[in-house]
Amino acid sequence: MADCEPLTYLFVPGNRPERFAKALASGADRIIIDLEDAVAPEGKAAARTAIGEWMADSDTPRERVLIRINDAATPWHADDLTLVNAVRALCVMLPKCEAPHQVAAVLPCSPKNATVLPLIETARGMVALHEIAAAPGVTRLAFGSLDYMADLDIPAGSLALQFAAAQIAIASRAAGIGSPVAGVTPDLDATRVATDMANARTLGFGAKMCIHPSQVAAVRAALAPSAEELVWAQRVLQAWNTSAGGAIQVDGKMVDRPVVLKAERIMAQAARTN
Repeated sequence: MADCEPLTYLFVPGNRPERFAKALASGADRIIIDLEDAVAPEGKAAARTAIGEWMADSDTPRERVLIRINDAATPWHADDLTLVNAVRALCVMLPKCEAPHQVAAVLPCSPKNATVLPLIETARGMVALHEIAAAPGVTRLAFGSLDYMADLDIPAGSLALQFAAAQIAIASRAAGIGSPVAGVTPDLDATRVATDMANARTLGFGAKMCIHPSQVAAVRAALAPSAEELVWAQRVLQAWNTSAGGAIQVDGKMVDRPVVLKAERIMAQAARTN
């Protein structure tokens, strides 16, 4: 996991501009201003206007703001891309992404170094997963797990959901991009949010989308190494740094370069989640 990767992405409805600044102040690493599910069809035009006015403010920390547009099959997609171009959005979340050409269609509307965060939410998206992950402009994938369950008609505990999540993590690693972003937890209970993030972490995910500011702290806590992991990592690194290299033993177990890399990642993750 790269040190610069955000851990938390907080959704805020695009038609609620009074919440934009509050979302930024929530502690979330990134906010996602939503033009898709959070906004009814009759409110999308007004939402685009509100976003455009807010993004025009020179004090807006644009590097922390994503815009989730409507997907390419909807009648609002073209107008959303016009907004993206007008505000020079630095990152666009692309829902129902099912092909790399959909990513390519977004990039000309954005600044040169802008990125696209594709949401994998359908079986078609899973089939094209590796091509999407390798598409120019993609630095991370996100799993729209709720929509994926609806597309496949599977329950929340389905092994098919875990299989899909693991495939997204594998494709991300194979493409050399960041660790993927886990889907939202509809339940606001902090314990449930933390449990979902911990489970996603075991599948290779390094961040999570949030639907309420109260979920942000729970996600960060779930991603933080335990006290036992920190103590272990410190012992491993201390022993390694004072050794002559090669394999050594710590607590009666062999330590070589892959183990040292794990210890380094634990220490880096602790620094990021404090």
